[in-house]
Parts: sequence; structure tokens; C-alpha cells
Amino acid sequence: MKNLIDIKDLSTQEIQELIEVAKDIMQHPQNYVEKCKHKKLATLFFEPSTRTRLSFEAAMMELGGNVIGFSSASSSSTAKGESVSDTIRTIGCYSDIIAMRHPKEGAPLVASIKSTVPIINAGDGGHNHPTQTLTDLLTISCEKQRLNNLTIGLCGDLKFGRTVHSLITAMSRYENIKFILISPEELKIPEYVKKEILEKHQIQYIETTSLEEHMKDLDILYMTRVQKERFFNEEDYVRLKDYYILNNSKLTTAKQDLCIMHPLPRVNEISTEVDDDPRAKYFNQVRYGKYIRMALILKMLEIK
Repeated sequence: MKNLIDIKDLSTQEIQELIEVAKDIMQHPQNYVEKCKHKKLATLFFEPSTRTRLSFEAAMMELGGNVIGFSSASSSSTAKGESVSDTIRTIGCYSDIIAMRHPKEGAPLVASIKSTVPIINAGDGGHNHPTQTLTDLLTISCEKQRLNNLTIGLCGDLKFGRTVHSLITAMSRYENIKFILISPEELKIPEYVKKEILEKHQIQYIETTSLEEHMKDLDILYMTRVQKERFFNEEDYVRLKDYYILNNSKLTTAKQDLCIMHPLPRVNEISTEVDDDPRAKYFNQVRYGKYIRMALILKMLEIK
């Protein structure tokens, strides 16, 4: 596989293979400590990130490889006006694989056309975030022991949330999946996601503004933050940012084996009191992210 720009670039079989490798890494980490010896990963982050960038870096280091790169556009030559294409062609001279985050939708795709080494999209604007989706799929597989027969509640910013769009795209390929789409009117799921994914694949879904109403039906609750950086004005953000806050009282009707997920960073959409609930899996999710990225790096560098 040359590049990973969109979760659709992977078949369900390839996803399953990555999940199996990630689980094997978790069980037998000693078998992988030198798999990427003398290989270099470049992390090109034109937009701030904590988890994704450090997760990629930790993944490569635990495989015995090295990491180069930058964590903001201001510390790269793009601040001088260099094009993304030229940056990518330059970095390809120094590295074996590139993980790239960019605020503009489609930038990693453009980069992949010019790149001489594999490109992993580490998030492009409100568009795609395929490695977060792989993290989510590994989390669901580990915590629920299946990727089918699930009712998934997606709550919060469904309009700009790239993690939500990618997860819907991925899960729509599995059997007997139902989505409960919980958001304020202003942050509803985009029409193209409904038409091109949910309706095209005949996936059951309900749109609602109430989190409590459907809590008892959920196998997975995927909370998201309202993203300040995607809003054009402060007023709208302030009005919507605290629309949903998950706390213990809202979980009283939830299933005992509910899996609560969040791509993080969290602001205040999940109360810290929920952290002690055994159903809270969002910090497990962070850990799974490192292992699935290790599996992906191995696959893209064609290392057995």
C-alpha cells in the first residue's frame, strides 16, 4: 500500500489484518523492537497535535526506528512561502515514510501525488483522520470483541468532526450497524455523509438532539468536543460548546457493558467523574492508537 489518505483506501480485510498485528504487538512487544531499525519517520504537522504526533513518534521508536519532523507550520519553510509539494519532495529525501497533518482538506492527497515515500494522512481539516479511525476500530474490537451488531451513538460536533465522518465511513461496511446521531441543529451530520454513506449502504440511523433519550440502547457512545478552531465566530462556539456534558447521572440508564469513547482532547464534554467508571475507555483508546500505528507503519514499509 503506497499511501493512506482516506479510511476507504483500506479494505475490511486489510483493516482486520492491521488489528491482528496490533493485538500481536500488544501481546509480544519484544518481537517488534528492531523491525524498523535504520528507518526514519517524518512527522509533518502543519496544525497543532499532541496525541497523534506523539503516538506516531512513540510507535516508530518502539519499532526501533528514528523520527524527524516539525510540530507547527511556523517552524518549517512553508513560513517562507514554500509549497507543500516542494516540502514533501524535500522531506522524502531524508525519510522512509511521512505522517502529515494539515488544516486544508485534501493537502495530504496533493502531497501523496508528489511524494517519493508513503504518506499517512494524520488529519486534514474537517475531512479525514484515518489513523484515528483505525484506533477506534481497534478499541471497539478489543473492548466489544466484535465490529458488527452494534448501536453506536455519536454525540457533539457531527458537522466538523472528521473523526466522526471517518468512523461512519468505516463502520458502514460492517453488518447490522445502527447509528444514533446526537447533536444540536447547527452541528448536524453533513448531508453528503447521510446520502453517500448511510443511505447508500442502507445503514439505520436516527438524528436527535437528546443524549438521554437513547442512552439505554447504545453499545458505544462516541463523544466529541465542539471544535473552536472550525468556527467562524466566537459567539456560535460559546453558545454550543457546553451543549452536551456527559456525567454519571446521564449514565444511569446505560448498559453495563457500554463502551464510552472520545478521540480527545476533551474540553468539558465528559465530566472527570466519569473517568472512574469502568465503561470509560478513552484513555485505553489512546494506548491502542500507538499499537495500530505501529502495525500501519510495518504494513506501509512492507516489513513482515
